[in-house]
Amino acid sequence: MALPDGGGIGYLGRMNLGRDLEKPGSLRLKGGLFLVLGLGAAGLLLAEDFSWRKVVLFGLAVWAFCRCYYFLFYVLEAYAGRERRYAGLLDALGWALRGRERR
Repeated sequence: MALPDGGGIGYLGRMNLGRDLEKPGSLRLKGGLFLVLGLGAAGLLLAEDFSWRKVVLFGLAVWAFCRCYYFLFYVLEAYAGRERRYAGLLDALGWALRGRERR
């Protein structure tokens, strides 16, 4: 399937997928959708075989992963990695494995 500008399936053309959300309404909607997705997934996982032990362990796992995310993308960038910005977790890991001297 060809598009009018010559691109085919998967062609992004002039679409800018890297821009940031700036509108407060869009940010709230995105946060709300993440909340609904997370609650739905957690509810389905816990509904299969409910136990309070699983609820507590699941909550602990979510909390720990949130703290890990905060550590990786705020603490390291703000305090330990000011000389270089990371494009993501894999970028930071690759940079750490290659060594700080090489760029």
